[in-house]
Amino acid sequence: MAFDLGTPVNTALLLYILYSIQRIIFPSNSVPQSVPNEFKNGYTWMPKSHPPTLLYQTYTPKTLEPFNGKEGKRILLAIKGVVYDVTAGRNFYGPEGMYANFAGRDASRGMAKQSFDEEMLTPIDQPLDKLEDLTAEEIENMKGWMEHFSSKYIVCGKLVENDAV
Repeated sequence: MAFDLGTPVNTALLLYILYSIQRIIFPSNSVPQSVPNEFKNGYTWMPKSHPPTLLYQTYTPKTLEPFNGKEGKRILLAIKGVVYDVTAGRNFYGPEGMYANFAGRDASRGMAKQSFDEEMLTPIDQPLDKLEDLTAEEIENMKGWMEHFSSKYIVCGKLVENDAV
């Protein structure tokens, strides 16, 4: 099959190829005459302030308890020893949210049993709940919650016994 310049498509294609090669070999060195509009007043996409920096820390039930979201503070909760920063979900975990009793606490048993009751929480001055009496289905519930939290919130620490730190 021969290349025929007599057809308009082939002629247009040849001109486009020559133009593209010319642009690569001899690029334009001209400086724009004006500043683009989107940069005149600075960048509009920049955040107003940087979010607070989170350090991975070791928490005990006593040191985790102040992170309950009251007075606009950060909200942390733990599931099976993993501490999550759920501040972004303040509507759910904040003082007025439906999961508010889990804020600043170990929520393992409550998440496993799908219960918001206060008796699901281990008092902060007692040892961590070993969760030995959970059924296989409840353990799967808890693992599902951990996957959900890991994909949506920041893991910011681990929860250990009160005397372990």
